[in-house]
Amino acid sequence: MTRISPIHVIGAGLAGSEAAHQIASAGVPVVLHEMRPTRMTDAHKSGGFAELVCSNSFRSDDWENNAVGLLHEEMRRAGSLIMAAADVHKLPAGGALAVDRDAFSAEVTARLEANPLITLDRREVEGLPPDDWQSVVIATGPLTSPALSTAIGQLTGEGELAFFDAIAPVIHRDSVDTSVAWFQSRYDKMGPAGTGADYLNCPMNKEEYNAFIDALLAGDKTVFKEWESNTPYFDGCLPVEVMAERGRETLRYGPMKPVGLDDPRTGRWPYAVVQLRQDNALGTLWNMVGFQTKLKHAEQVRIFRMIPGLENAEFARLGGLHRNTYLNSPKLLDRALRLKALPRLRFAGQITGVEGYVESAAIGLLAGRFAAAEALGHKIIAPPPTTALGALIDHITGGHILVAPSDSPSSSRPEGAAVTPRSFQPMNINYGLIPDLEAAPTVDANGKKLKGPERGRAKKQAQSRRAIADLSVWLNTPSTPATE
Repeated sequence: MTRISPIHVIGAGLAGSEAAHQIASAGVPVVLHEMRPTRMTDAHKSGGFAELVCSNSFRSDDWENNAVGLLHEEMRRAGSLIMAAADVHKLPAGGALAVDRDAFSAEVTARLEANPLITLDRREVEGLPPDDWQSVVIATGPLTSPALSTAIGQLTGEGELAFFDAIAPVIHRDSVDTSVAWFQSRYDKMGPAGTGADYLNCPMNKEEYNAFIDALLAGDKTVFKEWESNTPYFDGCLPVEVMAERGRETLRYGPMKPVGLDDPRTGRWPYAVVQLRQDNALGTLWNMVGFQTKLKHAEQVRIFRMIPGLENAEFARLGGLHRNTYLNSPKLLDRALRLKALPRLRFAGQITGVEGYVESAAIGLLAGRFAAAEALGHKIIAPPPTTALGALIDHITGGHILVAPSDSPSSSRPEGAAVTPRSFQPMNINYGLIPDLEAAPTVDANGKKLKGPERGRAKKQAQSRRAIADLSVWLNTPSTPATE
């Protein structure tokens, strides 16, 4: 029997621990590299695997009505170590899945240490992995060591990977009031693949604008952690409230300028405008243009719902300010999470551009499965996009709108010129990443017409049931030999 070379997994956080478990479960040997406690990070406090450095909550566990709960259920069915340990050490938390963080980490550590196919290496991997490591999963998260971060940046040509990235909120399209907001590009200009009506515009009069600025200035804002204090803002991504602090009219001459936008209710330019731009290829998610923010989440919901047309906005992602180490994954990774520039390297977890404990572990699960399949000579098959797992893969490797260099119109783009993802940002799992149903439910089990929240809830339940059915087919699909 041919000896299978071990797969090296760098980082024993949530993603790395899950990847190592999935690889070993497929019968492939693993070397799991974790520099803690030999070298600690600024956020971790122990050498335990899958240490939770922030909250102890994995968020909602309701798989029928919540996208993260659906991801929980899919991971359980795929044999997730992280979900198994969480279920053993869960705490009372209503509909959420919260865990005893120390017991949870100890459980994950013990299971991996006991696995005969897993070898532990408690040393730092400095720089790129050695050339003789044929298959590597890098799962070092947002606290990637400087040496490795620098080496990855040099390899990909993306430069420094760690920066403060001010992220704009993303809104579910169907929660925007289009009796107030309207579709139009500034001066009806048609950009690449545009129609001249590419933005949703939310108008403000002078009184509404001034009240909004007052709320931005007074809003409760995020305080930096000590280890984040020396990381600069990402160039060109100032938080909206920082812009407001520079003068009451700054936003009205910046991202909220109304020029070239005719409110169909008045036929005139409004005093100020908040623009939403399509954020995913499905058209279900729209981001607030220029509205990156460090307001606390509750304040964002309260203040941004002051905007006409967004009074009932549902947020797929709230804005934030993070010290991030993550890849421009749609540009750099293939569908099997391999680095295009060096395919022996595969990435997993938060470094790929997902947000949240569960999402990071989910990408670790997929990276581990993909790496094991490749080592065994099997064809790599990604989960269907209708599943939460598949939706995450699509988000980080291909779910984004592509634009040409400098946003040049396609007609003037040189043949063969590269296109890149626009505004790729980390994202939690949400229903907006999952394709719509061919026919959403319109009536309940008794034939009564669904309205408002009931209709939305029925749609989510139908998407969740479809996801579980499609996941079962994927999990039960026999492995086949890889072909050239």
